[in-house]
Amino acid sequence: MERAFLAVASALLWLLLITEAFVYIPNQQQQRAPASSSIRQRWMANEEDSVGTLESKQYDLAIIGAGVVGVQAALAASQSPFGKTVVLIDAPRASGMLMNEQTGEDLSLGGPTGLFSKALRDTSKRISVSALLGMGLREDSVWNEIINNCVDLASFNSQDMMRQLKQANVHFLQGMATFPDDFSTDCSCLNVQKDDGTTELVRAGKILIATGSKPFRPKGIPFDGRRIFDSDSINTLSFLPRSLAITGSGIIAIEFAKIMRNLGAEVTLIIRDSVPKNALMKIGLDKDVAATLVADIIRSGIVIKRGAQVKSFERMGQKKTGEEDLTNRTPFKLTLEARGGGDLPSGYGSTEILCDAYLAAVGRVPNTGKLNLQAAGIQVDGYGGILVDSKLCTTAKSGNVYAAGDVVGRPFLASTGTAQGKAAISSMFNQVTSDVLDCPADDPTCSSDGIGQAGEGFDPASLASNPFAFPIGVWSSPEAAYYGLTLEQAKERGIDAGEAIALYAECLRGLVFSPNGLLKLVFEKPAGRIIGVHICGDDACELIHFGMECIKGRRTIMDLQTSLFSAVTYHEMYHIAASAALDEAGARKRRAAAGVAVAKRNRKLLAKDK
Repeated sequence: MERAFLAVASALLWLLLITEAFVYIPNQQQQRAPASSSIRQRWMANEEDSVGTLESKQYDLAIIGAGVVGVQAALAASQSPFGKTVVLIDAPRASGMLMNEQTGEDLSLGGPTGLFSKALRDTSKRISVSALLGMGLREDSVWNEIINNCVDLASFNSQDMMRQLKQANVHFLQGMATFPDDFSTDCSCLNVQKDDGTTELVRAGKILIATGSKPFRPKGIPFDGRRIFDSDSINTLSFLPRSLAITGSGIIAIEFAKIMRNLGAEVTLIIRDSVPKNALMKIGLDKDVAATLVADIIRSGIVIKRGAQVKSFERMGQKKTGEEDLTNRTPFKLTLEARGGGDLPSGYGSTEILCDAYLAAVGRVPNTGKLNLQAAGIQVDGYGGILVDSKLCTTAKSGNVYAAGDVVGRPFLASTGTAQGKAAISSMFNQVTSDVLDCPADDPTCSSDGIGQAGEGFDPASLASNPFAFPIGVWSSPEAAYYGLTLEQAKERGIDAGEAIALYAECLRGLVFSPNGLLKLVFEKPAGRIIGVHICGDDACELIHFGMECIKGRRTIMDLQTSLFSAVTYHEMYHIAASAALDEAGARKRRAAAGVAVAKRNRKLLAKDK
């Protein structure tokens, strides 16, 4: 009977997951070879005939790291208008990435760091674990079927990246790249240690470092990659946890808390801040968006332990001889203490947590430790981030080494990293390109105060200091996103500003699918120019881009109030928020009526559940 149920579930899950291509790192027993030989195998077999051997080739550019930044930079450099010869060097085994050992295929190729969590988030929204378990399937059967599909899809994504790279005549070399001790202007080269133990010398006119980031690991946590994880090793999770404790209050922690809760786990979120909303505001969220997200977290049944940190880990019970931790599923105990140490206040509640698994999601740091940067004269900051100038050029004594993406530090986003990689390519090859992010200086629609202008610099300092450089998306469930200024930031700049709110429940689509969300517009008085957009709810990470274009295009509240949007779409909220800015009293009444409608709907849903 279970085999029949499993066949049905397998077909259902495949249909649900077929559009998702993401990186997952299961244990080796779960990895499966693709039905056909990998493109990497065919590419490497034919490489000598197609472009030339690595031993005899002088490259225009060598890129270290084949994540999303490295791959996109390689494609940009090899194609018009540059047309450079490029070698892409990657070390998936040394960096702990997903490998298919039967084919030698790097299944993480070209994928951003958070691709797994985002795809798993969508999967958790589309399937009902409780329903599948109710059909009689075992937990391991449900989890393994999800993972097997993920490996297949990761392989498909990796092979597509390889296809694009081969089509662009980009060479691929698998191995650990380091700067040689004798690196100089006369020897602009890299040592690449391959999996077979041999070392190959790669010469290049320019070098781009795109090795990404790694999780910050606090001392005292016994990470084992089986039950106790960081934000990378969580991808090796090989079972469906019944309970999970997470330390962190940032984007990754919130994402995984909601994912695992949607998959049926009991989730406890441990944060150092005593006010959860304040913790989210520290990563840039507007106060009302932060409050909405916290309310949803609590409403979903996630327990938040405030002002606390983990003091100790204790394995519970005794294992039988030869028995694995995952076999008996004995929970372990976390003991909490106050932030910074010491006892928690009386009346705090339970200071002990029993859980199947634990995740520390407390930030990321640049991945530079094994590159031998000092040999090339490349300086780093206190966190290991490579120091670069406004053109993404490092301090290398040769003057021809650049860096982009997480390896140079914040904001640790795939979008900004990709933009940095392409900007570095333009800089190193002196290609003058039009500014696609900013208004030209002679454009009359551009402002003189910098509102809505991304700026020309892609270095971390320029990106971090400009709220108009890029949009931010939090892939929780519901999503949150923002671009531009909050009301408080506008006032700090001396701008006379106001804000207007539209509830998701005020539009039909929102009332049905995301009734607790909101969209906020921040605008300049009296002209009504929009200077900030903040959203929490379904499709927030998509909706934010229309708001971004409104700000960059100097659109006003009046423009949105008179715009016609397609019916039964979330974009109607832009019109509703604009109307709220022009009629505050009427808007309050409409929001109150929408709140009553949501409460009535929720009561009906609860009655059906009973």
